[in-house]
Amino acid sequence: MIATRFTTARLELLPLEVRYAEEMAAVLSAPELYEFTGGEAPSVNLLTERYRRQVAGPGRPGEYWLNWVISLDGVLVGFVQATVTDVAEVAWVVGKQWHRQGIAREAAVGLVRWLGDRTVIAHVHPEHKASQAVAAAAGLHKTDQVEDGEERWTT
Repeated sequence: MIATRFTTARLELLPLEVRYAEEMAAVLSAPELYEFTGGEAPSVNLLTERYRRQVAGPGRPGEYWLNWVISLDGVLVGFVQATVTDVAEVAWVVGKQWHRQGIAREAAVGLVRWLGDRTVIAHVHPEHKASQAVAAAAGLHKTDQVEDGEERWTT
């Protein structure tokens, strides 16, 4: 299984390439993006190495790392990803300057459609209302399960 390019009404989702690291480091630079997930903005070097590992994949049979950057009018604005085994665990991040434009929602809905009939799971911080709305729009429902302080949402 490999990530392939796909589009939504406004977005182009491009399979991750290492060459996107510099532009994405700027997209991911706002400290507010890490309020619920922890950590800090990655440097270009850190992101380059991370992208190399992600593009290479896990090397475990039956597990796939699928990663896309989100392009809006030719500008990278965020990413979506799915770790696929018997289920698909998904995540999304959109740069701060593109918040409140429906981009995460549109990208997540497109990703869930791209994944087809698989069970999809996302882990969302209980206070992250915007990500909860994205998960719901993508057809996921909150469960009673909590892992590492995040609520499990699933199709």
